[in-house]
Amino acid sequence: MDTSENSASRDTGQDGGTGSAAVPDDGGSGVGEPDKSPGRGWRRWAMDTRPLRRPAYRRLWSSTIVTAVGSQLTAVAVPKQIYDITGSSAWVGYASLAGLLPLMVFALWGGAVADSMDRRTLMLITNIGIAVTSVLFWLQALTGLDSVAVLMVLLALQQAFFGLNSPARNASIARLVPADELAAANALGSTVMQTGLVAGPLLAGALIPVIGLAELYLIDALALCVTVWAVVRLPALPPLTTPGSGRRAGWREVAAGFRYISLHKVLLLSFLADIIAMVLGMPRALFPQLAAETYAPYGEGLALGLLFAAIPIGAVLGGLFSGTFSRARRHGLMVIAAVVAWGVAITGFGLSTSLWLAVAFLAVAGAADMVSMVFRGAILLSAATDEMRGRMQGVFTVVVAGGPRLADVLHGTAGSVFGPRAAVAGGGLLVVAAMLLLATTTPALRRYRV
Repeated sequence: MDTSENSASRDTGQDGGTGSAAVPDDGGSGVGEPDKSPGRGWRRWAMDTRPLRRPAYRRLWSSTIVTAVGSQLTAVAVPKQIYDITGSSAWVGYASLAGLLPLMVFALWGGAVADSMDRRTLMLITNIGIAVTSVLFWLQALTGLDSVAVLMVLLALQQAFFGLNSPARNASIARLVPADELAAANALGSTVMQTGLVAGPLLAGALIPVIGLAELYLIDALALCVTVWAVVRLPALPPLTTPGSGRRAGWREVAAGFRYISLHKVLLLSFLADIIAMVLGMPRALFPQLAAETYAPYGEGLALGLLFAAIPIGAVLGGLFSGTFSRARRHGLMVIAAVVAWGVAITGFGLSTSLWLAVAFLAVAGAADMVSMVFRGAILLSAATDEMRGRMQGVFTVVVAGGPRLADVLHGTAGSVFGPRAAVAGGGLLVVAAMLLLATTTPALRRYRV
């Protein structure tokens, strides 16, 4: 949010200062005086589209529409191909872990790289790398190689490129839109990604019997060409420091990022809020058992599909009506309220014996998660200086990727001990208790505003 001369003032409570950086180098990004008009009638409720008036952000967002679906085609094709080769779900799980470590390592390092070089250049290099990896996926499927080892290596390579790309992409948003539109920009981006989570797998399921796995990889590669074209048309996004300052991108700089988080409470608390919500309250590991036991009368396949689709559908609906919240200035309170709402909804889901009521609770949870994502992202972009935004986004990528995987282990274990419904409801209650305790004992987050 500190991207222009109109940089917003903020009350950081006990934060001890957030080190705001107001630096207007839009380089043709289209960032000007913020448009604060809320609209009238239904427009006050509908998605806030003001950021799309900024040409550079519009290009970046438009490319996401294509790649959000294309990336999900590969996300479905890889586990499908591994299962076809091995006949083992365990190997599918191993492949997921094979992609997690390079994602985490390169996201942390990529954040430091994004703070040391032109972010547009970094996005261009990494998007080309991801596209080349998709072409290699296509070639191995086309030639019938049938090698799990090759698939896991390619997956690890793809996730490494994604880890390098994500911090630069997310950190760049604060240079493309003015301060008061950051929440709206995050809502626009998150809505597209959540839509991809719904439409991508459905499209993959429909296309596999018709065109086969290989062509799914090729479609993803072609979609990435759109992203490369959009990045080429972005303005230069060099570091906002004196030329020749010699900024590096080593692990010492990564460590400096963690020190920066520890010294700025609102940043640390925003990460903790996501960890609380995801680790304690993400019940997806128990969806198969719930579909087979609690909701079996509705049909196991139908129940499983609805359970997995409900959260992203709720998030999409939340994004479509993000005009109801994206203009809020108390960003910290919005995060707290959203995480508590997530916990309450997950508790309701755990107590539900009706499939349709369970789906409704999960959809509410998805909408709450959208609100949390929007304002946590806005806090990371506003409370950090530009020279640290890449590293903050790197840590954010690791937290977002790692939290649900830890939740899978925790909920899977708790479900086998206490039963799935008790584990889900108990996790939801823990989310509410932990978030309220955090908000009560550490005022920096609840006092944070723009």
